[in-house]
Amino acid sequence: MTQTATAPASVITPEIVAEHGLSRQEYDRVLHALGREPNLVELGIFSVMWSEHCSYKSSRLHLKKLPTEAPWVICGPGENAGVIDIGTGEGGKKLAAIFKMESHNHPSYIEPYQGAATGVGGILRDVFTMGARPVANLNALRFGRPDHPKMKHLISGVVHGISGYGNCVGVPTVGGEVNFHKAYDGNILVNAMTVGVAEQDKIFYSAASGVGNPIVYVGSKTGRDGIHGATMASADFGEDAEEKRPTVQVGDPFTEKLLIEACLELMASDAIVAIQDMGAAGLTSSSVEMASKGGVGLHLKMDDVPQRETGMTAYEMMLSESQERMLMVLKPGREDFAAAIFHKWELDFAVIGTVTDTGRMVLEHHGEIVCDIPLAPLADDAPLYDRPHVPTPKQADLTNVPETKDVAADLKTLMGTPDIASRRWIWEQYDSQVGADTVQTGGDAALVRIHGTNRALAMSTDCTPRYCYADPVEGGKQAVAETWRNISAVGATPLAITNCLNFANPQRPEIMGQIVGCLDGMAQACIALDYPIVSGNVSLYNESKATGGGSAILPTPAIGGVGVIEDLGKAVGIGFKRTGDIVLAVGERAGHLGQSVWLREILGREEGPPPPVDLRAEKRTGDFIRGAINAGWITACHDVSDGGMAVTLAEMALKSNIGVLVSEEQPFGVAESFFGEDQGLYLVTVCDTCLADFLDAAGRADVPVDPVGRTIKDRIVFELEGSDHQVTLAELREVHEGFFPNLMGADAALA
Repeated sequence: MTQTATAPASVITPEIVAEHGLSRQEYDRVLHALGREPNLVELGIFSVMWSEHCSYKSSRLHLKKLPTEAPWVICGPGENAGVIDIGTGEGGKKLAAIFKMESHNHPSYIEPYQGAATGVGGILRDVFTMGARPVANLNALRFGRPDHPKMKHLISGVVHGISGYGNCVGVPTVGGEVNFHKAYDGNILVNAMTVGVAEQDKIFYSAASGVGNPIVYVGSKTGRDGIHGATMASADFGEDAEEKRPTVQVGDPFTEKLLIEACLELMASDAIVAIQDMGAAGLTSSSVEMASKGGVGLHLKMDDVPQRETGMTAYEMMLSESQERMLMVLKPGREDFAAAIFHKWELDFAVIGTVTDTGRMVLEHHGEIVCDIPLAPLADDAPLYDRPHVPTPKQADLTNVPETKDVAADLKTLMGTPDIASRRWIWEQYDSQVGADTVQTGGDAALVRIHGTNRALAMSTDCTPRYCYADPVEGGKQAVAETWRNISAVGATPLAITNCLNFANPQRPEIMGQIVGCLDGMAQACIALDYPIVSGNVSLYNESKATGGGSAILPTPAIGGVGVIEDLGKAVGIGFKRTGDIVLAVGERAGHLGQSVWLREILGREEGPPPPVDLRAEKRTGDFIRGAINAGWITACHDVSDGGMAVTLAEMALKSNIGVLVSEEQPFGVAESFFGEDQGLYLVTVCDTCLADFLDAAGRADVPVDPVGRTIKDRIVFELEGSDHQVTLAELREVHEGFFPNLMGADAALA
């Protein structure tokens, strides 16, 4: 066996370094770490581990301001997914929820079906690699203008990719969100979230240990798909975006299902020391992370890696992002036992190396050492940048906003606009019921029963990018608060969040200012609401020169929230229950029209500051709402968001097919009262016999309550001074349900 020779200078040229996404300064750090020039394999490994996607080199500094601890947090950021205590399950077993959200943005733009499908597959592996059975998927999607020539293709591919993978693997898709804006024309966002449940004493971590222990590869064979996927995800799009298709992985959900079952079966034994999925940067990141966390080294024999293509090089095997693969460290002597399980499930199983005490990654291929590098620099000494940043200028206050001419007509228009129209065409393609524990979808938060109990997980994904663009700090606060509000609105206690931070090029000071501002706002909200962040993902360089002008996405810090409701019998949804019920607005009101959907869609103006988030009022009102639901006083509840009170009322009415008469005088002008997007505000119906108790408790909690009207049969009527404006539920339903089928045309038949 021969040792690695120092690479000739002619091999690693400045052009090759640049192709690997490393700056000159970063390459100098590689030289310093090695004490020599790298060969191509070593350069490739440094390149992916130091990519933005893997190292968070532009954001790590600012992520530290996020609160990550609470008494119910079992494991915060740093593992494959976050872990929280969710109380007891069947037989009194202590359970944990394990969850995370990740991005697959660039791959989904290049190849929408496989990009979205493998995004789902990857986040599933992050969760079950920790010992959890996945119980729910959610997603957060951002598209460009619906009439953009490419958008129909992108929407169709992404939705079918999510459904094609999620439905086949047998995990219900229970919630999500969709936004449209021209800023996403050349760079759509596909964020996927998975929530799983595990017993607290059966959680698996990724730190390798035990010198001499076998390193085992399981799952699918390694191919040439996805090479440089992590590097591609860490750069903006040029004109050659279509040429990057080979960097997109190809997924197989049926193999993923087998992998889930095989892993969970092996996890029921005592054979596993550590386990890690092969996600971004594939075998490189999984092996480096396992060894680094355990403070050990590793020696891998590349000839033993299961390969589906002939003549693969060590470089290709280490950088491939082929899907449905895991890396494990087993206890010695348990190889045959583990192999039998994986072979039963018709999956590859191979011992490909051993744990060492060298602190180095050594790769052997065809009898030669093709890589020999210290692990510490790869994980611990990755570049860390304090990028220059400038705060986003504050938006001027709104002026010259005309009053609405017809509140019912404006409402009808809004219900058919891209950001508010029914997502039925999308969610009907997702299997939301597989597993038989899904209790509620289509409300503020999805509810999935904790199996064998009358308790449930509540979950929601949220972000309002236009708010973040106008004021990153307030937008960051709002994104966190919205998930907290949605979970509270069903009667559940919000516990923790995951995030997926989608931004443009951090090397632009104004973009870096958006990142810093959003993180500041998020941190404020997490602290005020006692709502820590336990996992997450950062996706930068989301901009495209392909659309002309280097357009950047809106800052989009997507938030996924998880909570628990102790008694499913007390959960409420958004639909009215019967006619004659009193409708109340609960929370602080201000009639805020800045950055509202009404202002944009009716008047064509994207102006003004976003609605401020008063975190003390948010906490006070949400705690009261949650208490009132669990007391049995509230029969329907929906938080006010896009489109203001009018759209909230319409959504409650359409869900139940029960209308509402708005008869009470409102505190502001008509447009401000009904289309203002005030934060921390809920619309509720309260049972008549409970009303006195409800109002008394609200007064003691210092929570304002305004009467709105009563539920009626089949229309929404606004009784205003001088005239009544009304629209039937049938008219609203037609425009609300018509947007996606009209947009997708023949594709709608696939739903």
